[in-house]
Amino acid sequence: MDLIPIGEAAKRLGMRTSTLRYYEERDLVRPAGRVNGRRVYGLQEMRRLAFLQIAQRLGIRLHAAAAVLDEASEQWRATVGEQIAELEELISRAQGAKGFLTHALMCPAEHPAHECPHLMDMLDRLLDGTSFEQLAAEHTDPNQQDYDLQLEY
Repeated sequence: MDLIPIGEAAKRLGMRTSTLRYYEERDLVRPAGRVNGRRVYGLQEMRRLAFLQIAQRLGIRLHAAAAVLDEASEQWRATVGEQIAELEELISRAQGAKGFLTHALMCPAEHPAHECPHLMDMLDRLLDGTSFEQLAAEHTDPNQQDYDLQLEY
């Protein structure tokens, strides 16, 4: 791959040139050099930018992407492990939210928050001191990994 100018590099990756300059400011990538005052990128730099693009599109934090690119194995693995743990928690909350809303959607009541006996019971239990975590644990099937109320209407 020949050296390509910043505009072409950004175009190939579907990024803005300002993003490439930002990555340079953050020390995530350095141009291979300059031609006529413009930044140019070679294959190694383009691969780094492609890696950063994938990370960005997947919502991976820049510090985690930077760690994978530049840190020693033990350090980047620890950083990635932390991010994976955060993602597992996010997935769990998203599954709970999906199940909660699915229950509301499937409830034949006109207004589940006011009329669904099961939901009202859960709300009352929260008011009586049952923790959110305890209620969530009662309604999560570990084999299904989804919020499952197992209700019959």
